[in-house]
Amino acid sequence: MNSIFFNHPVNKKLLIITLVISILLLGNVYLGVRCFWENQQYQLLQKQLKTQQDSKKIISFLDLFIEKVLKADSEVSFEDRLKLENSVRDLGDEDVLAQWEKFIGSTSEEQVQSEVKNLLSLLVKKMVN
Repeated sequence: MNSIFFNHPVNKKLLIITLVISILLLGNVYLGVRCFWENQQYQLLQKQLKTQQDSKKIISFLDLFIEKVLKADSEVSFEDRLKLENSVRDLGDEDVLAQWEKFIGSTSEEQVQSEVKNLLSLLVKKMVN
């Protein structure tokens, strides 16, 4: 009885078509899962790249801040203040910008020292996280 079923030409075609469709469906499922996984990896890499770029900007600002403010023997020039302002705004971080505003708005020596410490601490935390 089985040999009659498989020997019939229409049934062989149906079996072959079913196998081809099944293989194509499995291939699509595999490619869909692979595409999803690759997309997750891409998003992770994008996030890591952004973190590295942000850290590089912070390091660049810190370097400029140390050179132009902490190592300064006299008052910081207008050009250097402008560079620092542009550099801190380029970070694109509202917390850092708010702390920067506190620093530049300081009126006493004690307040300046406190706000510098807070700014440096915040920048280090931003690089680590």
